[in-house]
Order: sequence, then C-alpha cells, then structure tokens
Amino acid sequence: MSATTYDSIATPGYFANIATAARQLFDAIFAVQPAVSQRNTEETIWWLNSLANDCERHSPSLSAELRYFASRG
Repeated sequence: MSATTYDSIATPGYFANIATAARQLFDAIFAVQPAVSQRNTEETIWWLNSLANDCERHSPSLSAELRYFASRG
C-alpha cells in the first residue's frame, strides 16, 4: 500500500499564478480600447456588404445578419 504525502506549505508558484491572474483580470477590465481609424471601419463595412451580396441566393438569413453587422458600423 502506498502512502500519499502532501506538503503543508504551498509552493511559491501557486501564489505567483494567482497574482498573475489578478493582474490580467484587472488589465482586461480596465483596458483602454485602441482608436479605430475611419478607413478601417469603412473597409470592414464594405467587406461585410460584399459578403452579404455573395451569399444572398443560397443563404438569405446569413446575408441579412451580415448586413445588420455592417449597419452597426
């Protein structure tokens, strides 16, 4: 019969992982979004509308969703 032993002291890696996770959570919550250029937005809208036109015949619901996303800008 084998005996399993447990350390009563937590390894430093555990607390380091907790601290890292807390910092990442803080950064994710309070992150500043980068500015989106107007040209990039216009290109994205054009691309979504182009995809919507391509799939209009075989998937009208997908086409409608793509147009909806494009209208949100």
